[in-house]
Amino acid sequence: MIAGIEGTLESRSADGAVIKVGGVSLEVHMSSSTRDSLGAIGEEVHLYTHLHLREDNIALYGFASTEELELFRMLIGVSGVGPKVALAMLSAINPSQLAMAIATGNIDLLSHVPGVGNKMASRLALELKGKLEGFRVGAPIAEGDAEVIAALTGLGYSSAEAASAVATLPVSPELTVEERVRLALQYFAAR
Repeated sequence: MIAGIEGTLESRSADGAVIKVGGVSLEVHMSSSTRDSLGAIGEEVHLYTHLHLREDNIALYGFASTEELELFRMLIGVSGVGPKVALAMLSAINPSQLAMAIATGNIDLLSHVPGVGNKMASRLALELKGKLEGFRVGAPIAEGDAEVIAALTGLGYSSAEAASAVATLPVSPELTVEERVRLALQYFAAR
């Protein structure tokens, strides 16, 4: 198994990049967020990888963090979800919001990803719900977000529903807690 690669970025494509490792250039498929975080052509890059073997294809998938790699592996473990759909999900929704959407059963958000319908979104939520408890990608909940979650739970929403609404809020230091609560309530009204 190839657990990671370190080399020079040679080129980018729509679904990945070519990285020169030693004397070999490897095509690595990746999410758009990982591809965009690589830097300039000619710079050194490090990726955590997953080698996917099938009868007719060998493909290497790269990730900027071990958390994103772990989430990818969980996604492809679900029946009907292949590497291309998993990458589309990681490209369309950031990993922490994706994990939160699956854990809270937010079918609407999941089904907005190209290639994921309501049936697959429901299957993802059902099969991965218990596996994503406590799964955290990225920064911990900010103090303002904790206040918004507390306000929403005080209004009768569950912790999971409140966390799901907070995950959809824009990151803006100018927004007050009251404005963030109002936006979260609009999220619930739109569902």
